[in-house]
Amino acid sequence: MSDGAALAGPDGALRCPWALSTADYVTYHDEEWGRPVHGDQALFERLSLEAFQSGLSWITILRRRPGFRTAFADFRIDVVAAFTDEDRTRLLADTGIIRNRAKIDATLANARVLAGWSPGDLDELIWSHAPDEATRTVPKTLADVPALTPESTALSKALKKRGLRFVGPTTAYALMQACGLVDDHLAACVSRSAP
Repeated sequence: MSDGAALAGPDGALRCPWALSTADYVTYHDEEWGRPVHGDQALFERLSLEAFQSGLSWITILRRRPGFRTAFADFRIDVVAAFTDEDRTRLLADTGIIRNRAKIDATLANARVLAGWSPGDLDELIWSHAPDEATRTVPKTLADVPALTPESTALSKALKKRGLRFVGPTTAYALMQACGLVDDHLAACVSRSAP
């Protein structure tokens, strides 16, 4: 049984232990998780997917990501903001996504809010909450990785204040991890501080 320390993957390289349960996770861990993500559309997608993940395993979302991208017009904010009641009904019947009414409604509402923002506002707001990595302790085991931080709590409050939904502090921290605002790869992980 793992103590939460980095473990050898299929190629012998050490990785965060959560990444080793499926090949999909290995690829996501090595190529995406913790890498900087910029751009309103890309961040709207990640924010939406993190909200859909709430209460579920990330692998469930990861494997349905192509379905989400199709269902939500590649998360183009202006397009999703214009979705109609017919689109909502279509989404609620779409087996390629998570058919959670509250999460679908939040995604549509968030797109409508974001459509009123200036280009780059979402990117700027999210990245303004990135902590100084020099002040953070590098995690050695999974027990050293927090579920939320003062920065994620502040980001959550800032997003909610601007009208966004399903953006609690834990969801905000998962977004920060996934989009490279923080580097929570374990100290011994091959992807620690990867470019």
